Amino acid sequence: MAHFAKLGVGNIVEQIIVVSNDVATTEQAGSDFINKLYNTRDTWKQTSYNNNFRKNFAGIGYHYDQSKDAFIAPKPFNSWILNEDSCRWESPIARPTTELEDNQYYSWNESIINWEIKTRV
Repeated sequence: MAHFAKLGVGNIVEQIIVVSNDVATTEQAGSDFINKLYNTRDTWKQTSYNNNFRKNFAGIGYHYDQSKDAFIAPKPFNSWILNEDSCRWESPIARPTTELEDNQYYSWNESIINWEIKTRV
């Protein structure tokens, strides 16, 4: 199955549709099929569920960056930095690798710009 992302204003993903590989033999064929089916002239970009192209699988609210030919998730925190190679957001401080108790996990705290340990209730 081929997955297609509908781009709206500002190249923001609004919808994801699955099309049979028999129909979507190319990106253009898939896009034409969807527009004919819904009687629209929307912009559709194929996205890879396995991240084989366009860096990341598109999601609602993701931005399609034409210059990078990549789908980029919304920035999770102001301090995080976009990795230009993977087009994924990374924290400015690496997540600790210290093993925690079963009921604990690391969570990013934007107010202190660092990871903190949280306890599951």
